[in-house]
Amino acid sequence: MGGDLVWELGSGYFGCRTQDGRFDPGKFAAVAAEPQIKMIEIKMSQGAKPGHGGILPARKITPEIAATRGVPMGKDCISPSGHGAFSTPVEMMQFIARLRELSGGKPVGFKLCLGHPWEFMGIVKAMLETGNLPDFIVVDGKEGGTGAAPVEFTDHMGVPLREGLLFVHNTLTGAGLRDKIRLGASGKVISAFDIARILALGADWVNAARGFMFALGCIQSQSCHTNKCPTGVATQDNLRQRALVVPDKAERVYNYQRNTLHALAEMLAAAGVDHPSRLGPHHLVRRISATETRLFSKLHYFMKPGALVGGGEVAEFYAENWRMARADSFDALPL
Repeated sequence: MGGDLVWELGSGYFGCRTQDGRFDPGKFAAVAAEPQIKMIEIKMSQGAKPGHGGILPARKITPEIAATRGVPMGKDCISPSGHGAFSTPVEMMQFIARLRELSGGKPVGFKLCLGHPWEFMGIVKAMLETGNLPDFIVVDGKEGGTGAAPVEFTDHMGVPLREGLLFVHNTLTGAGLRDKIRLGASGKVISAFDIARILALGADWVNAARGFMFALGCIQSQSCHTNKCPTGVATQDNLRQRALVVPDKAERVYNYQRNTLHALAEMLAAAGVDHPSRLGPHHLVRRISATETRLFSKLHYFMKPGALVGGGEVAEFYAENWRMARADSFDALPL
């Protein structure tokens, strides 16, 4: 109680939905007014199962969950694979502006696991066309976890965090918008070096879940959706929940957070950097063969500011997808 919250608004619109699962602006405004809610994050897709949607089985729905989500007891709770409040990039930007107004001006952004490159570029074109910008974007890597993800999605769908972050960072930079939008990143971030690497590649902040789950006692049994989590972390079964001893686990979570940030501070100091925002790709080196190493600043492509809209030199992959992207549809234009 009393902690700061980011309200993640998924395709099920839980907490602000009508009886048939559509977005309810009145309910949203009432909940968003809560002082604990500091930001609103639209979940477009997530790592491990981008574009798949989700289901909370009826057997896991408690009266508390039903009341919080606004769903009935005794029925599977479905999160559709796509949003019903918008269907084009332009409509998405209009929805972001509407949420910002309904929430009284709180920051509004979105999270995505990058899929087709032209889709994100279409969103950026919609930003330029409408003048409506998200306050932040969170890039989720495909390696982001959930034990309920289908194996084929885990193995083959979505873009890993490093590639996705670089693409989003470069596209915003090339469109002249990078300094107007904060960029977060998530996806299998556990150690202090994981944090440093992602910040160096262009993120403004890093989200982490996996390490905290380990601190809670998660053993990655991949039984999250069965209500039979052996360590009590992902279950509503009263007997199994007894394995999660809150006072003990709270201390473990606290120690994990404190020690990870302490290690990050020590790494920054050793590198001669006095703040995480000063980390850049030139601070990291990768070995690419037995006899050759390269700076990340030379290993990866970094676009010049405004290159996409100002006629500057752009790598062919970016130029091709920019030509395919459209603000009025998530579909691609033919080349």
